[in-house]
Amino acid sequence: RERSILLLRRQRTLKHRGIALISSEPIAAAAGGRMAVKEEPFHHGCGDNALQRSPTEKPAFTLGQIKKAIPPHCFERSILHSFSYLVHDLLFAALFLYFAVSVMPKLPSGLALAAWPLYWVLQGCILSGVWVIAHECGHHAFSDYSILDDVVGLVLHSALLVPYFSWKYSHRRHHSNTGSIERDEVFVPKPMSALSWFTKYLNNPPGRVLTLAITLSLGWPLYLAFNVSGRAYPRFACHFDPYGPIYSDRERAQIFISDAGIMTTSYVLYRVAASYGFWWLVRVYGVPLLIVNAWLVIITYLQHTHPSLPHYDSSEWDWLRGALATVDRDYGVLNKVFHNITDTHVAHHLFSTIPHYHAMEATKAIKPLLGKYYQSDATPLLKAMWREARECMYVEPDEDSKQKGVLWYRNEF
Repeated sequence: RERSILLLRRQRTLKHRGIALISSEPIAAAAGGRMAVKEEPFHHGCGDNALQRSPTEKPAFTLGQIKKAIPPHCFERSILHSFSYLVHDLLFAALFLYFAVSVMPKLPSGLALAAWPLYWVLQGCILSGVWVIAHECGHHAFSDYSILDDVVGLVLHSALLVPYFSWKYSHRRHHSNTGSIERDEVFVPKPMSALSWFTKYLNNPPGRVLTLAITLSLGWPLYLAFNVSGRAYPRFACHFDPYGPIYSDRERAQIFISDAGIMTTSYVLYRVAASYGFWWLVRVYGVPLLIVNAWLVIITYLQHTHPSLPHYDSSEWDWLRGALATVDRDYGVLNKVFHNITDTHVAHHLFSTIPHYHAMEATKAIKPLLGKYYQSDATPLLKAMWREARECMYVEPDEDSKQKGVLWYRNEF
């Protein structure tokens, strides 16, 4: 009877995670004999993009072999090429701004009311592309000159109220520790024992809607200000604190520069609000910025949260397997708007200095070598968000696995 109960529980757990059970004997016979069970791969996605659980064994290939598979020119950074994308984005942002401040006030009230959401979405998406270019500056993927990269990144990120150097250093540690439940920097999953007491009450449709709404609207500023969803530190961690535990002594001066950039932008926004009105600033700048923040959270969350992705504790983690514990996503036309940060993220984690305009070619080059270690999912965005919010609540090792340091997402309580 105990064996039967355990097998039934195991069956429910595996089915809940998308693993099919194929038995040569009926469940009812389990109490009297041993049940033969075959675990089929976990599948998600659409068509050829169906996913199975990523392998967790150390791969037979090395980082050097992956690099050799990529054409050498993919690692070349061009100032003119990089600036062409930045100028393109800024021209579109200026065009949308002109439409909002000069054209929309002349429209009939009903038409203007409908035009504002269109402006917010378009401006939010194009400014997300600007955010990605600043992100490339932080990875030294914009040009061959680190000073130029930092100047461009500081200006762009400060304009979007992002502390450039503060984020640059914490994001660098994310790339150095991807997949580690102890040292990764962002969207770090917790074991069930570390969950807040109220988490299980959110494991339902209304709870997921509430969680997603808070995550998309407040997730980015909460992470910057209070390290929400970040790794655990021995004391309070904040991206605006030069003396916080996130940063080393040699990095503190640049954190002050980041704060100065935010203060400068805040003063400019104050002057604009004083001249044109607070609500004018909210409509023209504030709402698009909220959309930028939401896209940033969505993209990061979906790149590192998927039922097929493993996480590792210190007994199993190594850099290469951690870097491979991410998934490329398909955002349709937005892939180009976001400079392919969405659908080339695996290659980005392996070689973060490759500029975005070479990332697709690099991804195609490494896919045959990576094989099952390469993960890609074309599940529609809203469906993927809902599925991951439902299925990826905490991580635990498989009960019958010898790799106790390999943890997988769970959602049952």
